[in-house]
Amino acid sequence: MAAPILHLGATVMCAHAGSATPAAPFPRVAVSGQPVVTLATPYVVAGCALTGTTAPPCVTAQWIVGATRVLAGGIPVLTLAGQSICAPSGTPLMPLVAQTRALAT
Repeated sequence: MAAPILHLGATVMCAHAGSATPAAPFPRVAVSGQPVVTLATPYVVAGCALTGTTAPPCVTAQWIVGATRVLAGGIPVLTLAGQSICAPSGTPLMPLVAQTRALAT
């Protein structure tokens, strides 16, 4: 099913309300005037509120499932429906807000 493509300005958070931003978006393709993010792009998490456990808070994240039919530079773009995993907690990222004009499957 088609889902909105993630870009640099998309709101993405870890499961513990930490803000996640792409470390290196793909600058050659833009949606809503901002570069798209591909499956190869790692995310940096800041402000993870994981407390009360022995597990350390989320620091980085990597998407493991992206679009299957839309590529940027030969790499799948990320969508709102993709799957990710944070390190070292193992929880997913939650994309909350993205542009809605360009969809990918």
